[in-house]
Amino acid sequence: MELDFDTCRRAAISRDARFDGVFVTAVKSTKIYCRPSCPAITPKAENVRFLPTAAAAQREGFRACLRCRPDAAPGSPEWDVRGDVVGRAMRLIADGVVDRDGVPGLAGRLGYTERHLHRMLTAEVGAGPLALARAQRAQTARVLIETTRLGLAEIAFAAGFGSVRQFNDTVREIYGRTPSDLRVRRTQPSLDPGVVSVRLPFRAPVHAEALLSFLGDRAIEGIDERVGDSYRRNLRLPHGTGTAELRPEEGHVAATLRLTDLRDLAPAVARCRRLFDLDADPAAVDAVLGDDPLLAPLVLKEAGVRVPRAVDGFEIAVRAIVGQQISVAAARTVLRRLAFATPAALLELPDSDFAMPAARRRTLRALASAVLDGLSLDGDGDRAETVARLKEIPGIGDWTASYTAMRALGDPDAFLPTDLGVLRGARALGLPDDPRSLAAHAERWRPWRSYAVIRLWRIH
Repeated sequence: MELDFDTCRRAAISRDARFDGVFVTAVKSTKIYCRPSCPAITPKAENVRFLPTAAAAQREGFRACLRCRPDAAPGSPEWDVRGDVVGRAMRLIADGVVDRDGVPGLAGRLGYTERHLHRMLTAEVGAGPLALARAQRAQTARVLIETTRLGLAEIAFAAGFGSVRQFNDTVREIYGRTPSDLRVRRTQPSLDPGVVSVRLPFRAPVHAEALLSFLGDRAIEGIDERVGDSYRRNLRLPHGTGTAELRPEEGHVAATLRLTDLRDLAPAVARCRRLFDLDADPAAVDAVLGDDPLLAPLVLKEAGVRVPRAVDGFEIAVRAIVGQQISVAAARTVLRRLAFATPAALLELPDSDFAMPAARRRTLRALASAVLDGLSLDGDGDRAETVARLKEIPGIGDWTASYTAMRALGDPDAFLPTDLGVLRGARALGLPDDPRSLAAHAERWRPWRSYAVIRLWRIH
């Protein structure tokens, strides 16, 4: 969004939590930056600046407010849905690519020079890739300081800092406290060094049951499961494996992460947020869908329905291919052998492990080969190009490519007009129930047609 001073000022005065993560309020007199919803006394207009990110505020010498924790706000809905290079860069930085591969690695993934990438990010979010990654390292360090009993030196390297001195200086600069001072703010950190409990904030409302039922109905034994009001799943992360247990609560999702390597904390958090679509702006989505008189009753009845996304794009594509023209239950049986396999491992599986027609087996192997050849299904590539490359694989058509775009690539505007569940839902609402007419009607739902798909699937 354009940071219009008057709009931001009104949001800060009203403490509107919908703007948390969209911008931060930097107070020149105190050199502290806050969320728009911070409960502290609203500063005078002449003493404030509005900046697009926490990293931008830190870059200009502001410290994070220890009351509202602006570094732990939901992510910007703009960077969450944008498919351009800045949106893709923000998602890759959140996944820890700069810490693992440096700025050259990030630029290479995006196909731009380091200088041009720095210029684009600074123009749009007020900070370059190094500053954005530094802000994330500080947030990861704070979480580890306050929720584990790890030694501070261990935390420094787990959070991605190159030295203990760099860690100490950064924490002191951003939070105005030493790491030891931050630790005393919490009294019961985890005794298990591999377990981290974090709160994943979101913009209300969120329809928790819609998320849990969708993922639970598609759970695969040994990979994921719904347990009451929680969802658990295995994670494959850059430095090892892990598990996540996610439980929606008032104002946040409580996440318990068990990691074999704590360097994977930031990627695990980013992927869990993506899975539950926690950076979405439900008010913006529901406003557009609610303008359609035929959808409006559904939107009023179930506010805040999200698009369940993915922690592993390749896994989603495999699930989509296996699920072509068979029931969810039948697909689940086959996927027990396939869904958590890496592309290389899938290519090594014997034919007997596939239990499907030979043509579909060839499609899966062609997909695995394409990923090994550079096709990325985790949202860091150009969406249109990725969908086009998927459709070049024999056996992948519009439905599979669109489903993968919706869940793996994070496309908020994918649509599946030929899907039987979508057509049944449309018929129940009095919408056109033939694919061509429904697709034409759905043009009014742009840019949120993926959310309309989830709502139509929920009609039984």
